[in-house]
Order: sequence, then structure tokens, then C-alpha cells
Amino acid sequence: MATKITTKDKIIKAAWDLFHEKGYDAATIDDIIAAAKTSKGTFYYYFDRKDALLDTLSTVLDHEYEKLEKKMDPELNSYDKLLYMNYEMHSFIEANMEVDLLASLYSTQLYLKGNSNLLDQNRVYYKLVAGIIEEGQKRRQIIQNKSVREIMKYYSLCERALITDWCLNRGSYSLAGYSKEYMPIMMQSFKEI
Repeated sequence: MATKITTKDKIIKAAWDLFHEKGYDAATIDDIIAAAKTSKGTFYYYFDRKDALLDTLSTVLDHEYEKLEKKMDPELNSYDKLLYMNYEMHSFIEANMEVDLLASLYSTQLYLKGNSNLLDQNRVYYKLVAGIIEEGQKRRQIIQNKSVREIMKYYSLCERALITDWCLNRGSYSLAGYSKEYMPIMMQSFKEI
């Protein structure tokens, strides 16, 4: 069944497309409203200001994870699914996210009072990763002497490390290329031999 795209989703997508195209500072609320084909009242129903859209990064990423899950070969080795998902998402981030904005968003997570949306264990991302790891342990493709939660925590830590380093280097190298080369090295101890 197809996921229904809500007006809020359209606003979020339009905003992030414009943040990438024009830069965060240059993209105006009026630009976002026009791109989302909605009204100012509708925009303000969901968001009290443009800054509030920055909290929707997890929503944008989770929509991509849903797309990836649908196109992923169910017969693919579970360990390889994790590597595939990492490469595809880092390709998406590299192609669609402004590196300075992403760096700024990651840094604000350090000062955030309360819970970070990116770390919410109820996100599509965490459920998908946990499901793949659990499947891999049942298939004996991922080690079983570590819990799903431990492996998931390490996997997400590795992903964040790669993104953080890419941001620190101002996108001076390919995030996807670096992920393709180094994620297998970081994850190899979890592969069942």
C-alpha cells in the first residue's frame, strides 16, 4: 500500500529541496509555500517559523528509508543490505543536502534540551535497521553474540561518524564513496563467517 503524502510532507519536501537549491538563508517562507502549492495559513498551521523545518531532517531521511526498503532485494544477504542502505542514503545526503546546513543541524543536536528527533528509536530508520539485523541473525549472516540493539547502536554510530567527518571537511570528498570504502571495514566484525 502506498504511503499517503500529506500537506505537511509536501511542505517539508519543498523546504528541503529549496534549502539545497538556494541555501537555507535564501529560501523564504513564500518560496516554500509556492513550491508546496499551499497557503500561508496552511504553512503556519504546521510550522510557526522557517527554523521549525530544521527539526524535520529525520522526517526527510525516513521518507528515503521507506523508498529504499521497497526497492531493496529481499533475498539480498542481510549484512549486504546494511551496507547497501548506508551507501544509498549517503548518496542521497550528498546529492540533496547542503553540507553547511547539515553540519549546523548536527551541531545543534549537541545543545538540544530534550530528545533529538534523529535519535528517536521509533523512527523508520531504527525499525528498518533493527529488522535487517534481526533477519540477518536468523539467517546466520550477522553474528548472534551481540544483541540487535548493540549492533544497531554501532551501525548508526558509524553512519553518524562518516557524516560528521564529511561535514567537518566541508564536503571536500564524496560521502558515498567514502562510505562504500570504509563502512564494510567498520562493520566487518558483525558479519557471520
